[in-house]
Amino acid sequence: MTVPTAQARTSFDARDVALAFVAARRAARSLQGFPGALPGDLAQAYAVQEAAIGLWPDTVAGWKVGAIPRELQAELQAERVIGPVFHANVWTAGPEPTPLPVIAGGFAAVEAEYVYRIGRDAPAGKLDWTPEESLDYVERMFVGVEFAGSPLATINVLGPRAVASDFGNNAGLVLGPTVPDWRRTDDWPPCEAYVDDRFAGRGSPASLAGGPPGALAFLMSACAGRGRPLKAGQLVTTGAASGIHDIEAGQTARIAFGGLGEIRCVAQRAQAEGSPGGSDHGQRDVHHG
Repeated sequence: MTVPTAQARTSFDARDVALAFVAARRAARSLQGFPGALPGDLAQAYAVQEAAIGLWPDTVAGWKVGAIPRELQAELQAERVIGPVFHANVWTAGPEPTPLPVIAGGFAAVEAEYVYRIGRDAPAGKLDWTPEESLDYVERMFVGVEFAGSPLATINVLGPRAVASDFGNNAGLVLGPTVPDWRRTDDWPPCEAYVDDRFAGRGSPASLAGGPPGALAFLMSACAGRGRPLKAGQLVTTGAASGIHDIEAGQTARIAFGGLGEIRCVAQRAQAEGSPGGSDHGQRDVHHG
């Protein structure tokens, strides 16, 4: 894969930016800055994302939804930002901590999440969704942990246009237990996050603007508008309920979900593809319980 140098990029080129991000992720190599001109708006940023999805050697297992800061929503004409989650980066929580591959010099964080699994294909022609309509397509809810990650350490500092460009700043999803009676929005479990056993934040589904159903409706509309209506079996992670908690290689994380138990993770230094211990992007078993 040939990646243009930063010096050679004098104007925005979606494919050039996508090539640079994909190459950096596959090589587990950090980027010193945004690789080229920053997209002028979210439409350009999603053009980068689409190009990167086409370059990535895996298929989309689902999507993450993240909040856009209030002060930027009017300028960007959106309340949320989205990005793909790939099959090889969906893990099922077990008794041992789930390894999270952190790119040295890049960005990495854990986020407590409430995750929907879609039960049937959404119609391709429907572009506008309400939360109530969206929930009719859900078969199950899980608690989980989004592994936010990028080769670009300043991705969140640069803002949503950078986030959208690099897979929505997603590097994986850890699925935990299912949520019983998940349609009862008054009875969702709270969450607390710890990094190296130090308290990092707490929240609940109510911490998310519009709750998980609002995030789902936004995603279904956005994906349909991109010609990617949600499919049965896809996962939707609805937002950082307890906040965004930075993590470095060697650190551990524990996300507790009340009576549903907890998910434990350990950050490890990512390896380049093809190196011993490197990712082969093979499809992982996904929790179906």
